[in-house]
Amino acid sequence: MDILPTKSYRKGDFIRKISGTENLSKTYSSWQFGTVYQESLDVNEVLQHVIQQLHNKSSQINDLKREFALECRFTIVIIINNGNTPSFHLEHPVIEFANRIKADFDIDLDAHPIGE
Repeated sequence: MDILPTKSYRKGDFIRKISGTENLSKTYSSWQFGTVYQESLDVNEVLQHVIQQLHNKSSQINDLKREFALECRFTIVIIINNGNTPSFHLEHPVIEFANRIKADFDIDLDAHPIGE
């Protein structure tokens, strides 16, 4: 796809030692592409940076999904500091792209109380 992952690992990769004879290993493979933390009050603005780099690759993504039995997911982590909640609006092109590759959305809200 001519895109380097921001993180990847394979099923069986070592995570850490559980005991003297046992290791904890990854139970699935993953190829991740995303951004580093970006302070923003508009989730769609940040998501657009990822979608723009992938939008013309939906056929390749779907081919890889079929060949390797893959799943697609957009994971969005929203950090709320001091009660400043971002706008969360997904524009039609984002929804259409996610539908083309049959991706789901995993949204994690990490709220830090005011004054913390």
